Amino acid sequence: MASIQNVTAAASSATTAAAAGGPAAGSSSTDIQDRFLKLLVTQLKNQDPLNPMDNAQLTSQLSQISTVSGIEKLNTTMQSLSDSLFASQSMQATSLIGHSIYAEGSRLGFDGSTPAAGGINLAQSADSVKINVVGPSGNVVRQIDLGAQKSGMVGFKWDGMSDGGGSAAPGAYTFTVAAKSGTQTVPTTSLMSGQVSSVTIGSDGAHAIVKGIGDVSMQQIKQIL
Repeated sequence: MASIQNVTAAASSATTAAAAGGPAAGSSSTDIQDRFLKLLVTQLKNQDPLNPMDNAQLTSQLSQISTVSGIEKLNTTMQSLSDSLFASQSMQATSLIGHSIYAEGSRLGFDGSTPAAGGINLAQSADSVKINVVGPSGNVVRQIDLGAQKSGMVGFKWDGMSDGGGSAAPGAYTFTVAAKSGTQTVPTTSLMSGQVSSVTIGSDGAHAIVKGIGDVSMQQIKQIL
């Protein structure tokens, strides 16, 4: 007959698997508890009255079985909370439709007529801030001089014109930022901007589909207008 020590060793393995969400979590740990209780009752009935089971050992074994059950309940509760949070975030995401947003990133979408918008977040005030609009082939299409700017978020618009005076072709562009305070480079965060046209829900959460930009995760969004 298997010993209680062997069953509690299996319980310990199930505990580890339960914490990791492994296959041992679930019905297998229930089986272990049933086996443990049957063996415990049998062993208690047949133990030597002159040499009974040590109370500390029994308590330790019972504690291991309780731990398996407790982790299962905790995993179930956490999964329930995760599902509720996911549903709540999905509902909140739909309220973004029709709103313009600023999101972390450096994409610019130009449709051939409407100015493309973007932004930057300055870690500190800067004496000089310049935006370089970069074309699909990596060439600088236009440089926009924003001059001196205070710390915080600064928005800008690109009218679609190139430095040569012509109109740029519609398409996907990006931008880079050069900000300085004296001779020191000022840390910046690039922000792309556009209007949310729809929202998609995937296994990794909700994503906004932004005109001229495309897919943007909820974590990227920094400001809603």
